[in-house]
Amino acid sequence: MTLADTNTPQRTRTASLLRLARKNKLSAFGLLMFTLIVLASIFAPFISPHDPLDQNILDRLQDRSAEYILGTDTFGRDTFTRILYGLRVSLMIGLTSTFLAMVLGCSLGIIAGYRGGWVDSLIMRVMDMLLAFPTLITGLFIVAVLGANFVNIVLAITVTILPKFARVARAPTIALKEREFVEAARALGYSDIRIMAVHIAPNILGEVVVLASLWAAYAIRIEAYLSFIGLGVAPPTPTLGTMIRDGFNHILDAPFVSIYPGFAVLLVVLSLNLVGDGLRDAIDPKLRD
Repeated sequence: MTLADTNTPQRTRTASLLRLARKNKLSAFGLLMFTLIVLASIFAPFISPHDPLDQNILDRLQDRSAEYILGTDTFGRDTFTRILYGLRVSLMIGLTSTFLAMVLGCSLGIIAGYRGGWVDSLIMRVMDMLLAFPTLITGLFIVAVLGANFVNIVLAITVTILPKFARVARAPTIALKEREFVEAARALGYSDIRIMAVHIAPNILGEVVVLASLWAAYAIRIEAYLSFIGLGVAPPTPTLGTMIRDGFNHILDAPFVSIYPGFAVLLVVLSLNLVGDGLRDAIDPKLRD
């Protein structure tokens, strides 16, 4: 096998995965749902005529109406509008932290698996230390120490899921570094960095992307947890977790204040899980039809 030949199977496998993903109806539904959620959050100013920060105390805790599609919160702000803008924050934090964790974690995992020896032991022991603490506790500690803002929340969530990517990337790297095309690259004098980036990373990308879609949902849940306990993005910026917390005191007389943003979190997490399950079925040969 030549080095040029390694790209053709990769393209073929990618096309095969796309075909298999399209056959999975639930995965297609999840992808459609997630796409609509993203588009709704992007075009929020054009979808809702209200401002997410405008308060009208006279209209507080109103149920659904022609003017307020999902009612209003404790300050008379339009719940539907705030959900759309809150989705922006949740998606930006969740997807950004997952992408950073994927890049950094996979890089560390590939380096550990490829180099082996003390490098492998050092990297993986650090990852094991991070995994030893519950992810939510780790996120709480980082945000509490550094302060609650967008950057620190992204950093906290990135640190909590980074070790998972490192462990996933390390195992296949150990097997791939003994393959013929990697040996050929070494014989041609290619550097270790090029071998890891060009010949190993693309071959583990499929499995990593599947897990990234699942852990993106987890990252969004973590952001909602942090916001719910007051360690999210500072008010008055709308976030789904903050909206759920604000309506908690009125859960008996106006439950819709918390239910609607909670349902929005559910839809985002469900859509990402459906996409991840479809990609997993497409990649795993034991689950193919």
